[in-house]
Amino acid sequence: MSLRGIVAYISGTSPQPELAVTRERLLRLTPSGKADIVDGVAQRFDALAREHDVSTRLRLCHFLAQAAHETDGFRALEEYGGASYFLRYEGRQDLGNTQAGDGIRYHGRGIFQLTGRANYRRFGKIIGIDLEAVPERAKEPDISLLVAFAYWSERAISAAADADDVAAVTKLINGGRNGLAERARYLEKAKGIWV
Repeated sequence: MSLRGIVAYISGTSPQPELAVTRERLLRLTPSGKADIVDGVAQRFDALAREHDVSTRLRLCHFLAQAAHETDGFRALEEYGGASYFLRYEGRQDLGNTQAGDGIRYHGRGIFQLTGRANYRRFGKIIGIDLEAVPERAKEPDISLLVAFAYWSERAISAAADADDVAAVTKLINGGRNGLAERARYLEKAKGIWV
């Protein structure tokens, strides 16, 4: 038992695990993460996590595992591809892409790859920034983090994280099972870092 555990046992309180999200810990999770993205996430993560009740080890680990996968190891805050690839979103009513060019303009950006005019509008309103008018802002690390926490809360993802159900969390983040094996690997790695 650790000294912290002994003190907690003697005092009758439960030991509180150290859940701080630091640059060093993020780089242990994703060693090739880009400095500006890792620093942007680490800078405000803990405060936003408290605001959005991502306050347990499981919630934190699930959030970071999903974020690590969606950002290619914190290397990209914009979906890979180009105009021809983003055409796959063109005319997608389910994403609110109703105007010509919406598929390209509202492609995936941010920690959870916000996609579609309707989502840019909705989450922009939630965080108080007009992302529909200026969608490129969704890939700024600090704004991306705000959107990710708003998305997590809006979709009530904590319940699936509390159940330690990586498939359910993945479906809520991504709409399916895309990259499930890698997300599960990131989750196990996160659990070894945030103990």
